[in-house]
Amino acid sequence: MPRSDQNSPAEVRVEERTLTFEGFVYHCRIVHQDNPKTEPLVLLGGSSQNRYAWLRHQKWLAEHCTMVTVDLPGYGEADFLPASHGLDFLADNVRRMLQELAMPEVNLVGSCFGGAIALRFAQRYPQYLAKLGLIGMTKAIPEDYAAAVPRWARMLELGNRSQLAAELVQRFMSPPGTGAVCKHQVVSRLLYTQFMAQSDEDIMKSVEHNTRLMSHDWYRDEPVPAVPTLVCTGEHDTLCPPATGREVAAALPAAAFMTIKHADHLAPVERMEEFCDLVVRFCTCRSLTALPYANPVEWVGTAPGPHVGPAPRDPGEAALARR
Repeated sequence: MPRSDQNSPAEVRVEERTLTFEGFVYHCRIVHQDNPKTEPLVLLGGSSQNRYAWLRHQKWLAEHCTMVTVDLPGYGEADFLPASHGLDFLADNVRRMLQELAMPEVNLVGSCFGGAIALRFAQRYPQYLAKLGLIGMTKAIPEDYAAAVPRWARMLELGNRSQLAAELVQRFMSPPGTGAVCKHQVVSRLLYTQFMAQSDEDIMKSVEHNTRLMSHDWYRDEPVPAVPTLVCTGEHDTLCPPATGREVAAALPAAAFMTIKHADHLAPVERMEEFCDLVVRFCTCRSLTALPYANPVEWVGTAPGPHVGPAPRDPGEAALARR
């Protein structure tokens, strides 16, 4: 049902849709752009993000295209999803959403867990993709994260939310001394507050989410189409370090890799305006070179093409050439 957003300009048309797939109810939010410069942008957030986590990004993104955010089953306000359903099922839900919204081609950007869903979607339904963005992505769940999951589950059983929240903040944020990170203290406090404010239903979903992570393959070594792809993260990301993101990009056909300066795993929050500028540039085939907030772009994809070679053309032109 419709929902008004106080931060939305009067001329912006925002729509809420309720969807159903195989008995599970979930929700999406569409910010319409009647004069788009590129295909609709679909954003898949991380495990602790819902469809409203992107409200502050809207002023930079919705100016250029229709913007879609979603609470997939098991997350946000959607139905609880048993851990027996993995990434394939979530990718299927994204496809159902695009069918319901009559969006035959989109730019799909996934952050962290959303990146894993986005990549699985690319493998299953490549015909829907104009471009693919993967933020804070890795080919394997970090070993120390996986080892901590049973301990975190036990903390929740004992009601020790405060200690758990502190550990999660430490895990997602870079530790002191790693490097300068914009808004590090502010974002740390925000994460802690969000974890502490979770309802009992949110906690149940979080426990099931971690069970899902341990029960299904995170990355599947299957073909990915040569769709223009950007893999990026913060230069000080310690959860999914830049080397792991570069490894993901190197396994994809038409992929570029880059890092955002003065940011860690939470780059989309820490450097919000810069992150949005990067996404818009990539989706609209504008140059990715010499950006003041990012380190040099690396074209590392496996397929031969304009992005390969010692002296590639402007990355924006290269992206256009691959279309």
